[in-house]
Amino acid sequence: MNKTLADQFLEDSSYQQAKGKILESLAEYQSRITGIRPPIAELRQKYEDILEVFQKHRAGTLIFPYLGSGIGAGPFVELADGSIKYDFIAGIGVYQFGHCHPEIVASSLDAAVKDTLIQGHVQQTTASAELTGKLLNLANREGHVFDHCYLTSSGVMSGENALKITFQKKSPAKRILAFNRCFAGRTLAFSQINDKPALREGLPEYFPIDHVPFFDPEDPEGSTNATLSAIDALVEEHPGEYAAMFFELVQGEGGFYPGNTDFFRTIMQYCKDHGIAVLVDEVQTFGRLSKPFAFQYYGLHDLVDVAWIGKASQVCATFFKESFSPKPILLGQTYTAATSVIEGALTILNHWEQGDYFGDQGKIEALSKYMRDQLKSFANETGLIEGPFGIGSMICFTPGEGDNARVFSFAKKLFEQGVISLTAGSDPSKIRFLLPYPAIEEQHIDEVLKITFDLLRSGDF
Repeated sequence: MNKTLADQFLEDSSYQQAKGKILESLAEYQSRITGIRPPIAELRQKYEDILEVFQKHRAGTLIFPYLGSGIGAGPFVELADGSIKYDFIAGIGVYQFGHCHPEIVASSLDAAVKDTLIQGHVQQTTASAELTGKLLNLANREGHVFDHCYLTSSGVMSGENALKITFQKKSPAKRILAFNRCFAGRTLAFSQINDKPALREGLPEYFPIDHVPFFDPEDPEGSTNATLSAIDALVEEHPGEYAAMFFELVQGEGGFYPGNTDFFRTIMQYCKDHGIAVLVDEVQTFGRLSKPFAFQYYGLHDLVDVAWIGKASQVCATFFKESFSPKPILLGQTYTAATSVIEGALTILNHWEQGDYFGDQGKIEALSKYMRDQLKSFANETGLIEGPFGIGSMICFTPGEGDNARVFSFAKKLFEQGVISLTAGSDPSKIRFLLPYPAIEEQHIDEVLKITFDLLRSGDF
């Protein structure tokens, strides 16, 4: 016998038939989801009651009154009040393949019958080993960058592991450089890196952090020199104290601001020359540009020391060179991720390998251009928005003057009318979309933009 009992069970005809019936039944119910739908009147009060109690228990309101029912179809999601909405923010980029993708559901069914519900430091399945290898192959596909990949449960946790690895490597250096407008996450450590004081109000200082100007597309050379001068002055003031510099190659929460290759290479090379580790946060950019990683898109693979991913990858991961390998027991956690998440991540990577998503002629760029062209035409025709901004499937625009409260009001109105977006940046604030590109076509963009443009023209927000 050359197969485990587990493999035999998954191949068993009874199990395969049962799984097939579940998927067939799901597809039948998904076929009833054909477009936006308002709430079902009989469900509204119950929904509002659940929402009120839930928000009280969690000590804070939700961004939108969103409680999913548990079913969706591609870009559409059903809420527990029976309404159906276009999801063009995908859980802030988590549901990149849309809702209830049949292959991901199938992988979750396989995961559900395995004995390991949550994988972690002691108990893992072969799926974790396979996923780690696939992620390393993807990261190294344009030239060797990383030797190691460590799986973890969230994007910010993969960043925390990156910080621990780097601080240990660069000890006793403890200062960090980062860009203005950057966002790293909401743990105690990463709240220090965020260039948003409100996110660390009342928190003790974890380590010294210095922010420097980001790339200005209106003045590429000047902004590069200004950033370099700012870093040089700080390094001269604190010699030997900087452990690393934090790079968001496309600033996500800050407003979808991309840099460029010359800017990043200049700053990264300075860091390398001065013994400062180069850390790249790919949590929001992973899988959203014409290449899987933003550092590949910008041609930086020879300069990156440590990087981390999350969101679209489902399970998250930290990548690092052999020279940054931590000492024993620095990294370790009870939970890596649920088996269903790990199996889902494998399905997504396999789908990427088989699909025509990346490259200049891939689906990401095609849909991005299609949506940008419409936004640009609307901006030129009406003057009601500025933009579009962003890159790849990360697209945003500024309504009017970008007043923070008014833009958030616009996002809430858009939600009420059946389109889920989100805001980004501040002064000006923007409406952002993270396109679930494997699950949408041009017609979906047309429908979302019609609702968006009609609301902008009405001014009712």
